[in-house]
Amino acid sequence: MEFQEWEPFYKAILADFGFDRTADERAGDWLADHVDAVELEAIGIAPDSTVAIAGAAPSLDADRPVASDADAVVAASDAGVRLASEGIVPDLIVTDLDGDPEGTLALAEQGVHVAVHAHGDNRELLEAYVPQFPRPTLLGTTQAAPVGPLHNHGGFTDGDRAAFLADAIGAERLTFLGWDFGRASGPKARKLAWAARLLHWLERRRSERFDVLDGRRELLDLSGFPDP
Repeated sequence: MEFQEWEPFYKAILADFGFDRTADERAGDWLADHVDAVELEAIGIAPDSTVAIAGAAPSLDADRPVASDADAVVAASDAGVRLASEGIVPDLIVTDLDGDPEGTLALAEQGVHVAVHAHGDNRELLEAYVPQFPRPTLLGTTQAAPVGPLHNHGGFTDGDRAAFLADAIGAERLTFLGWDFGRASGPKARKLAWAARLLHWLERRRSERFDVLDGRRELLDLSGFPDP
């Protein structure tokens, strides 16, 4: 997905949450000055592979065989640290640096690629941690229009953004572990509702059915968005 296709979703998210686009853009400008141009191919995930998208829900431990059976693992935030502690080192961690940035940094220092995301609410975290990451393993992503070395292949939360990145890499099949849409409440639940809608759009685009959406798919409204 290119930004022109993502922008209608982005505008709807801005309107729904009242986010400041200018703040997103300023955070992205800062990140662009502190990362190198890293192409998706450098991550090392084969385009025709099965990629497991790991969320950080409590079910992650029970779902570990999904990661073991995949060709590659893209993990959302702390899911990467948790999997690595059990001997499953992710190929890519997607994070806006909330949760356990120290654990993610330690994995980056071991050679794990990390997609660090800039948005208007995490500028302090970016400034605190990004300079500590080894730049060859660091992929910069933005919520707004990508500038310089930054990427934006779609997605809102770390989890669904991980799926969109795997799609951009060319994954043949996406599988899911550590996802639980029903446990969150308040703002987190609203964000996960968006994640579910975006994953539904992505599965339709890919002519694929993600089992993580079973029992929820019929409730997801994609009206107003571009045809997949």
